[in-house]
Amino acid sequence: MDFTASQIAGLLEGTIEGNENVSVNNLSKIEEGTANTLSFLSNMKYENHLYTTGASIVIVDKSFQPSKPIPSTCTLVKVESAQAAFAQLLSIYNEFKKKKPGIHPSSFIPDSVKIGKDVFIGANCSFGDNVTIGDNVHIYPNSYVGDNVMIGNNSVFFAGVRVYSDCIVGNSCTLHSGVILGGDGFGFVPNSEGNYAKVPQIGNAILEDFVEVGANTTIDRATLGSTVIRKGVKLDNLIQVAHNVEIGENTVIAAQTGIAGSTKIGKNCMIGGQVGIVGHITIADEVKIAAQSGVGHTISEKGLIVQGSPAFPIGEFKRSYIVYRGLPDLKRKVDKLEKELSNK
Repeated sequence: MDFTASQIAGLLEGTIEGNENVSVNNLSKIEEGTANTLSFLSNMKYENHLYTTGASIVIVDKSFQPSKPIPSTCTLVKVESAQAAFAQLLSIYNEFKKKKPGIHPSSFIPDSVKIGKDVFIGANCSFGDNVTIGDNVHIYPNSYVGDNVMIGNNSVFFAGVRVYSDCIVGNSCTLHSGVILGGDGFGFVPNSEGNYAKVPQIGNAILEDFVEVGANTTIDRATLGSTVIRKGVKLDNLIQVAHNVEIGENTVIAAQTGIAGSTKIGKNCMIGGQVGIVGHITIADEVKIAAQSGVGHTISEKGLIVQGSPAFPIGEFKRSYIVYRGLPDLKRKVDKLEKELSNK
């Protein structure tokens, strides 16, 4: 679908320098721009590409003044923030690409399933009984949704998502391919025969609104009650969230992090990749945990930054690391002193 410079400027509340009727139907990087594509310039390191770009429309900051002639085939749309405006357009473009109509006939949908307006269900999906699907939900092929699951408006399940029974997904959530929501928690007890007996996991998992879960991340159902991912949480790929964990609003967690059972993580935390967090502890709001750290105890100080395994305050970690790096030199000095003393 084509959009003119005039339409784009109206959408972004920008002004036009050039041909307001020129149209675009795709996006490009400014250094790779071709005819009928839209690009943007916000980082001045790339300014020289503006003077050679083939892009038909380029979004720039309102304060930008070119230092060389711009190609006659290029129209500028000036806005308050080119980066923010382009991100807005990317979001609109992405929604437009994802927009698909209808329900594929190969999907299995019991009569008890309630389906909202403008829902897309791809091929070979399977639904349990009494599922509720909100308006404008997109469920891509080969996904499974169990009994009694509730899915809010505008949520997206990419191909191969699995949501077990009784789980709840809020409004405007995104689950990427391979996500498993509501699998059993790791609950076993030793028995008299020296084996492990399974503890039934009869709770559920809840995603509040605006949660995004990366590919192949798993969020276990609770033993009792709920595993809860609060509003605005963003989880990267390949994360393990165990049973009865609670993650506070707007916390972000990078890939390959593992969180053991019943741990409570506060609001607005930032957790790096490959972090390990033990169970049954609490992490305060706004805590930052550096990548590859191991957290083995409660962190009660709001806004604390920690690093290391076991993790401790980052200032202490850096001072300790200086000492640690000096150990080989210290050992050489000690060995030299021992040798000198033994020769006396």
